[in-house]
Amino acid sequence: MPKLRDYQNKAVNDAFEHIKISTEPCLIEAFTAAGKSLIVAELARKIHEFSGKKVLCLQPSKELCQQNIEKYLATGNQCSIFSASLGTKCIKHNVVYGTPKTVANKIHRFGNQFGAIILDEAHESLTPTIFNIIDTIKSHNPNLRIIGLTSTPFKLGLGYIYKLDLNDKPIPEAIAKNPYFYKLICQISGRYLLEHGYITKPVIGEINSASYDTSGLKLNSFGRFDDKTIDAAFVGHGRKTSLIVSDVVNQSVNRKSIMFFGATIKHCEEILASLPTVISAMITGKTNKKEREQIILDFKAQKIKYLVSVDTLTTGFDCTSVDVIALLRKTESSALLGQIIGRSVRIHEGKKDALILDYAQNIDMHFPDGDLFNPEIKSVFKSEGELSPVISECPECKCVNQFSAKKNDEKFSINKHGYFIDLEGNEIETEYGAMPAHWGRRCQGYKLIKGKYNQCSYRYTHKICEVCDSENDITARYCSCCKHELINPNDRLVADFQMKKKDPTQIQTDKVVAMRAIPTLSKAGNECLRVDFITEYRSFPVWFTMKMQKHYDAFMKFTDGGFTTPNTITYKKSGDFFRIYDYNRTADEVPQ
Repeated sequence: MPKLRDYQNKAVNDAFEHIKISTEPCLIEAFTAAGKSLIVAELARKIHEFSGKKVLCLQPSKELCQQNIEKYLATGNQCSIFSASLGTKCIKHNVVYGTPKTVANKIHRFGNQFGAIILDEAHESLTPTIFNIIDTIKSHNPNLRIIGLTSTPFKLGLGYIYKLDLNDKPIPEAIAKNPYFYKLICQISGRYLLEHGYITKPVIGEINSASYDTSGLKLNSFGRFDDKTIDAAFVGHGRKTSLIVSDVVNQSVNRKSIMFFGATIKHCEEILASLPTVISAMITGKTNKKEREQIILDFKAQKIKYLVSVDTLTTGFDCTSVDVIALLRKTESSALLGQIIGRSVRIHEGKKDALILDYAQNIDMHFPDGDLFNPEIKSVFKSEGELSPVISECPECKCVNQFSAKKNDEKFSINKHGYFIDLEGNEIETEYGAMPAHWGRRCQGYKLIKGKYNQCSYRYTHKICEVCDSENDITARYCSCCKHELINPNDRLVADFQMKKKDPTQIQTDKVVAMRAIPTLSKAGNECLRVDFITEYRSFPVWFTMKMQKHYDAFMKFTDGGFTTPNTITYKKSGDFFRIYDYNRTADEVPQ
């Protein structure tokens, strides 16, 4: 039976073999307690020995950075630390551990010395700061390799963060929105670790009190719960919170270390108020550095039994004695929920299991089948009435794709290649080929050729170039092969007209749909006239002042003193303001 060390070595070797032949970003999935720190250390060592270049290891937090450094030093090798929060900014050694903000602020020091970047907690690393670091170092070394590690390879609103699974099969668009990493190259799953005794079994506990009502939580435009609805659901329910805390305490009598996760700072204060004072503490994003470090030390030493947290200690925090997780908050993200549960699964002497107490319906939302190793992943929040995806086998590479479905009011059947077919089984034809039953335009299959993943060339819908017969995307203006223009002259005129109408800085004449004149004051306190115009293409305000006598007089003349809407206006935008040049000219018309 393979040992955990064997799987760690396999992850390192698989990643190393991949980056020797491919420059595309790759990903290792390693569940909590799989030894990500050891994998990072060994992989960094091998990359340097092979390439002669330095390796930059980035962690999202000071604590995780320190933890990884300790594991690397335990191998007998030296490393540098580049992190303001750890008090040093050094790149002397061949392996450098750092935190993103510090590295980004001093990125000019890194130059062309680095051959690879390893991103720990990769699901948290898809940020502008990280991308800026990668782009800058890559500008000095185009062959820079990117390797990510995470226990939860998915992200809120995006779904899975890799394109190809272990078998080179594409992840469907419905659960992977523009993933950054190309391929998952190794997986050490939570299920494997549990079956072989490397982690403690998480157990969903019974709830013996009232739970919070989370039905009123509303998502904002960023896919996050709105602050007001969070307050309504969790804050100010003193008696309910007290009963919930009491239930947790009663179920934890014979347990060692309990972590409470609250919704807001005020909510955590309410939780802490119902806990035994001497053996309880709270950490939030506002807790000062010294106090935070002391609380964590006391918690790990079991001087503190109950630790209350909000928006902190969810990732990279290791305290093996934690054997109860009390969820008194709702999380939008299955990745975050997985990370929170992961705080409790490390092995500790006398620890029989990890009790998960959910008072906010998180498990029902993210693990509907009750399997805490099998989250339900979505790339975006599914809208009401959204159609089920269409399964489409590529006729060329046999890759099985999943695409968003088109409406099918005619109730056409769909063949295995994802095309609408008639009653006789024939594909329904259009000017761009057979009619797909989905919105996918190209097969999502990939094949590694000379170090690059090349996408399958099969197109479900396409334009044929009349010069070289090449297939092109239906939106292409020029042939990808011979560069011949693919749209006819009239279509080009129409396209140019549409581009002009989209550009307000070009002078143009529109029909006026509505007009409203409002006397007002300028910022300087001078009298002026604001006129709101609505045309067929846009709406905008125009201001007339006494300094613009000529333009004001023209407006008053053609609008009967502001009471009659002109047929057309000729205008353009200059800087931040629109200017009217004439009235009642012939409106611009779409070329026929």
